[in-house]
Amino acid sequence: MEEKRVGEIIKYFGKISVAAIRLSEGSLKVGDTIHIVGHTTDVTQPIDSMQIENQNVQEAGPGADVGIKVKDRVRERDVVYKVVE
Repeated sequence: MEEKRVGEIIKYFGKISVAAIRLSEGSLKVGDTIHIVGHTTDVTQPIDSMQIENQNVQEAGPGADVGIKVKDRVRERDVVYKVVE
């Protein structure tokens, strides 16, 4: 499976397990599988829902800051990849 870099984590909200991702290249949509990699991070999961400024969205492109619920702790500056079949 190939992975394409799409952005990085800019903030992690621990109480609600939400990661804020700044998309710098490429786009994400609900249903995509992402792989978050960092110094101590290695999380692979599908995107169940995505928000921009508390509004649910189905898709987001470069330049957007999106919130995604994550199943494990992630850290600021972790790199986000989209898993491409």
